[in-house]
Amino acid sequence: MMHRTTVSLNDEAFNFLNAQASQGRSAYLNQLLLDEQKRSLHQMLLRANQEEASDLACRKELGEWDATLSDGLDA
Repeated sequence: MMHRTTVSLNDEAFNFLNAQASQGRSAYLNQLLLDEQKRSLHQMLLRANQEEASDLACRKELGEWDATLSDGLDA
C-alpha cells in the first residue's frame, strides 16, 4: 500500500534530493527511510546486547544454563 504525504524541504535539501534520486524522489525517500529503520533496529539490538553483557547477574545465569547444554547427550 502506498501513502501520499507532503513535506517541506529547504533549497539545499531539495537540490540534494533531486541530484540523488535518479529513479524518482519517492523511491529514493522510501529506500532512505527503510535503510534508517534497519540502522535504528541495529543500534537498539547493539545497546540491548551491551546492557546484557554488562549485567553480571544475567551473565552468571547464562553461564549456569550453558553448563546444562549437553545434559543427557552422548559426547
